[in-house]
Amino acid sequence: MIINIRVDYTIAKIESLERLSSELNNLFNEIRNQFNIQEYVQISTCNRDEYYIHTDLCSLYNLLLDYASNDLIIEYNDSAIIHLLRMTSGLESMIIGEDQILGQVKNSLNQSKKEGHCGKVLETLFTKAIHVGQIVRNKTKINQGSISIGSAAVDLAGRYCDDLTHKCVLVIGAGKTGSLVAKALSAKNLKAILVANRTYYRAVKLAKDLNGKAILFDELNDHICEADLIISATNSPHLILTKERLEKYIYEGGKSPVILIDLANPRDISYDVVDLNVKLFNIDDLRGIANENKKQREKESDDAEKIILEEFKLLKSSFKVIEVEGLLSKIRMSMEDIRRNETKKAISKINSIYDNEKIINALSKSIVNKIFHNISKNIKKSAENEDHEAIELLKHIFND
Repeated sequence: MIINIRVDYTIAKIESLERLSSELNNLFNEIRNQFNIQEYVQISTCNRDEYYIHTDLCSLYNLLLDYASNDLIIEYNDSAIIHLLRMTSGLESMIIGEDQILGQVKNSLNQSKKEGHCGKVLETLFTKAIHVGQIVRNKTKINQGSISIGSAAVDLAGRYCDDLTHKCVLVIGAGKTGSLVAKALSAKNLKAILVANRTYYRAVKLAKDLNGKAILFDELNDHICEADLIISATNSPHLILTKERLEKYIYEGGKSPVILIDLANPRDISYDVVDLNVKLFNIDDLRGIANENKKQREKESDDAEKIILEEFKLLKSSFKVIEVEGLLSKIRMSMEDIRRNETKKAISKINSIYDNEKIINALSKSIVNKIFHNISKNIKKSAENEDHEAIELLKHIFND
C-alpha cells in the first residue's frame, strides 16, 4: 500500500500551514516509531509538507483515517500516485506549471535514498513521477511564460509600486526561491540588487550572476535602509525581520513606505511590521496571480492530464510486475540450487578436471537461463493481466 499524508496551500493559509506542518511532522514521527516504518519519502516546500509511505500494514492506514480532517489530506494507492504525478507536472502548484517543484521532488527522492529509507516501490514511483514531469513540460507549454513563485512575487511587487525601475531591491536568501526571485528582478532596470545569505559564497555567486552585490548576513542591518523592496525567502526556523529591527533601520534614508514580500515557510517577517506603514505580502497574496495563471493554462493542463493518465497506466503495470518479482527470485534461486548440486555431482564423476568443470558450469547455466526465461515472461504477463489464480497456482507449485 502507498499512503500519502499532506498539508498544503490548498487547505491552509500561511499562518496555519506553519502550525499544521509541525503537527504533521510530529504525527509522522509517532507512527514511524509505532509501526516501524522503513520506506518513506518526505517532500517539504514553502507551501506544502508531504510524506509518501510504502507499507503492507492496513492498520496504519486505518489509524491515519482517525486523523483525517479539513486540515490534513490522506490518500492511498491510485489517488496518492495520481497526486504525485500531477505534482511533478506542475498541476498541484500554486503557480501552475512552475518548474521548481520538479527539482524539489528529485531532491526528496535522493535524500530518502541517501538516508536508506526508500525501497524499490517508492523509488519506482518517484522515478516515474519525475519522468512524467519532464514529459509534460516537453510536450506541452505548461511552463512557458511568467510562472515561477519568483516571477509572481515580482509581478505582485509591480502592482503596488509605481515603477520598479531604478529601485533598490534586497533579496534575503540565495536558495532556489531566492534565486528565482532575483532572476525575475534582473529583467527589470533596477538601480541595485543586494543579496544576503547566511552562507556568504552562495550570495556572492547569485549576485555575480545578476550583476548585483553580495552582503554579509551579519551586515544586513546596514543595508536595510537602502532597499525600496525587500523579498525574503530563507529556510530559517526563526524570524529574520521583526518590527523592532525594521523600526530601527528602515527609515534612515527618509524614503516612502517599503514593500516587503515574505516567501518563506515558516515566515521570515513578523506580521506586526505593518504598524510601520510598510506593505507586507506573503504566499497567500500570490493566490490572485495564481488564479490568473491557472485560467491562462487551462488547455495546457488538459493536455498534461491526458499524459498523466497514460503514464499512470504504464506505472500500474510496473507495480504489478514488482509484486511477482519476489516469487520469480525464489524460483530462480531454487533452480540455481539444483544446478549447483547437479554440477557438483557431475564434477565428482569426472575427477574434477578443470576444463570439464568449466564446460559443465556453462552448460548448466545455459539450461537454467533458457528454462527460466519463459517462466519469467509468463509470470510477468499473468501479473500485468491480473491473473491472480495463475500466480497463486505458481506459488503453490513452488511451495512459496
